Amino acid sequence: MPSPDAAKKREAPSLKSPSSLFPYAVFLTLIILFLSSTFLTSPASPPPPPPKEKVSRSCNLFDGRWVRDPETRKPMYDETCPFHRNAWNCLRNQRENMVTINSWRWVPKGCSLDRIDPVRFLGLMRNKNIGFVGDSLNENFLVSFLCILRAADAGAKKWKRKGAWRGAHFPKFNVTVAYHRAVLLAKYEWQPKEPTLAEGQGSKGFYRVDVDVPADDWAHINDFYDVLVFNTGHWWGSDKFPEETPLVFYQAGRPIFPPLKMLDGLRIVLENMVLHIQRKIPNKTLKFWRLQSPRHFHGGDWNQNGSCLFNEPLLDSQLDMWFDPSNNGVNKEARLLNDLIEGTLRGSDIQLLDLTHLSEYRADAHPAIWLGKKDAVAVWGQDCMHWCLPGVPDTWVDILSQLIRHGLERQ
Repeated sequence: MPSPDAAKKREAPSLKSPSSLFPYAVFLTLIILFLSSTFLTSPASPPPPPPKEKVSRSCNLFDGRWVRDPETRKPMYDETCPFHRNAWNCLRNQRENMVTINSWRWVPKGCSLDRIDPVRFLGLMRNKNIGFVGDSLNENFLVSFLCILRAADAGAKKWKRKGAWRGAHFPKFNVTVAYHRAVLLAKYEWQPKEPTLAEGQGSKGFYRVDVDVPADDWAHINDFYDVLVFNTGHWWGSDKFPEETPLVFYQAGRPIFPPLKMLDGLRIVLENMVLHIQRKIPNKTLKFWRLQSPRHFHGGDWNQNGSCLFNEPLLDSQLDMWFDPSNNGVNKEARLLNDLIEGTLRGSDIQLLDLTHLSEYRADAHPAIWLGKKDAVAVWGQDCMHWCLPGVPDTWVDILSQLIRHGLERQ
């Protein structure tokens, strides 16, 4: 009988049990996972998000120069935009040199100005609203904005609520952009002749201006808008309110004595409107005040055969001759009123949107004689105040959109 040791030697070798192989299987699996994650790239893996663009706080977008850039500086809309105002639709009115007018790009000193990306901007503004309050130059600004943003939402519809003069709603993003017409910002209305006015003044009546009461068109917007852009200035002149139909200023329901001259009245209106904005508009609302848009009447004012048939922007050396108030030219109002506005806004949370300087160069970019109506020039003269669209206000939109993005980043 064989010994137990001999029997063990003759036994066939057996496979190891599954439990004894388990550690090896786990180790092998970990090796495979490590190698695949190191050397293989999954096509389904999403790319990392692009870095968030920053706007340099030291960047002055308002100081720079215009550079010809016909290849990249092309309009984002044409004459078919449904938000156009006929007199500013220079493509439809066949204004000369529109290609050249829109070939200039504003280049700030020491920083870059990106063109607005309508899709990205409306995405940033989703469920928010933007309002413009002021005179027709803010309407000019609005129309440019609406036509540019429509590139991201062709379903945009005209909108006119909350006292707005005009505007649009962009349903894909639930964004409303609108304009409230308030040329003096304060409430004003026609009144019969004021007996206390000097002889020769107010012979046809007068306009009562309540310096402490905002115009009805924007008095109740309060917290509807997340961004607001204010302006006034172009109506504060004797061409709009001559001696026979002057402005008479009231405060707390009573006429101010002694009667104020026009610019003194403007100063008090500005002080009161800024106070109203600070009290009634929420702190979280981004507030901008657009400084004056310069006029370019050459050879006389609008009612004195003034003209702006220029083919190129003005040169640096020409700007003071055109706009310095000390020269007493017909276009002096922009810088004159800006000094008054800037002083009044100092210390408030309203940001200056100083588009004056960059626009001073662009004597070539107004509708001029191409107004879309046969007798318009004979009746109203050339338009050297408003801007062709597409045109200079498209650059205003680029700047405003960048400042809005900056403001939202800081919140």
